[in-house]
Amino acid sequence: MERVLVANRGEIALRVFRAARSLGLGAVAVVAPDDAGSLHARSADETVEIRSYLDAQEHIRAAKEAGADAIHPGYGFLAENGDFAEAVEAAGLVWVGPPAAALRAGGDKLAAKRIAAEAGVPTIPEVSEPPLIVKAAAGGGGRGMRVVRARDELDDALAAARRERAARMPSIPATASSPSPRTAPKRCSQPV
Repeated sequence: MERVLVANRGEIALRVFRAARSLGLGAVAVVAPDDAGSLHARSADETVEIRSYLDAQEHIRAAKEAGADAIHPGYGFLAENGDFAEAVEAAGLVWVGPPAAALRAGGDKLAAKRIAAEAGVPTIPEVSEPPLIVKAAAGGGGRGMRVVRARDELDDALAAARRERAARMPSIPATASSPSPRTAPKRCSQPV
């Protein structure tokens, strides 16, 4: 490996650039049109313009254009995307991150909890009474959390989670969990 493209921006990209250089690797930045003069763009060994930071194929195109042989996703949406990891490897590039299967398992909160329990990691017991936080089991990055303080609020919160799930990731269920170990020391994982 000689050059790594960082599929991210800002401070995240700068940190990966420093790490890459400490390993003797060249650092390639991607930059959307409105970021052309940004610090991360000025700090890389090479910069390739892309249409969007969220377009996986644009990162792969940019890596090939720059002669990079690896892609580091930074953190955030693409860093947690198993399809992106697979696409990078299918393009003949090195994916610097967890395997696609691990990303998918960790992204589905219900699957992640099962995997943790199977590995002997303590998990919070399941309950179905408030207080709870209801959210989609995957794909929201913490968005769409709804606090349920009373039983009569639960149906509306579950319906909202179903709508969010259907809009963002139709094949993944939603989950409900406690807002705080102090206020509700149990967890409810209820597919919706």
